[in-house]
Amino acid sequence: MRDLLADLSQQMPIAPGTYDLAGRAPGLVIVDEVNGFATVGAGNLAPPAPNSQVSQMVTETDRLARAFADAGRPLLAFLDTHEPGKPEPPYPPHCEAGTGEENLVPELAWLDDSPAATLVRKDCINGFVGAIRADGSNAVVDWVNEHHLDSLIAVGICTDICVMDFVLTLLSARNHSLMPTLRDIVVYEPACATYDLPSDVAASLSLPATAAHPQAATHHLGLYFMASRGAILADSLTG
Repeated sequence: MRDLLADLSQQMPIAPGTYDLAGRAPGLVIVDEVNGFATVGAGNLAPPAPNSQVSQMVTETDRLARAFADAGRPLLAFLDTHEPGKPEPPYPPHCEAGTGEENLVPELAWLDDSPAATLVRKDCINGFVGAIRADGSNAVVDWVNEHHLDSLIAVGICTDICVMDFVLTLLSARNHSLMPTLRDIVVYEPACATYDLPSDVAASLSLPATAAHPQAATHHLGLYFMASRGAILADSLTG
């Protein structure tokens, strides 16, 4: 697997750098750091055993979220929440309302009562689409415009699925001038993670070969495609 990642890094390089928040009006978007995705043994799509990338994501997100809250900077957290009995293909039932899987991981549960945080429950992979209300308005657009944000820092799980879908759609929405003040969309890599399902494990579970999802490679690919569409990749934040 290291050879695969090395090949990807050579052929499809990424270049995270430092992003300075000083003098900006930033917001933090946390994507799906809920029990059903990030608490060991919490559901069909939760890690079955401790995973260092996921643990780092939660720790970094908590540190960053507390810094934002302490500075009076706004946060928005997506919580994947599905109606019972309506799984999201091709995935098994997960994060169903009332199971507890749909709630923030214990380390981030303080956001439930934080005046700095806006929580948005979504019923699909793409948080921007999931934020569309019945009247056609969008909770993300309204949040950005209400706070006159000029930059967004995106973190969460999965790098190549929910995070990427949200970021790519947000880039197009920005380019379409739905949020006139928004300029930079930044993906903070240390606080992003995805799941690990190597091909041999998928085979041992009688899953099709296409179910394979090697963590390091898919994490890299998610970052690559977000950067290729205009997102800024950061491995450190200042200011």
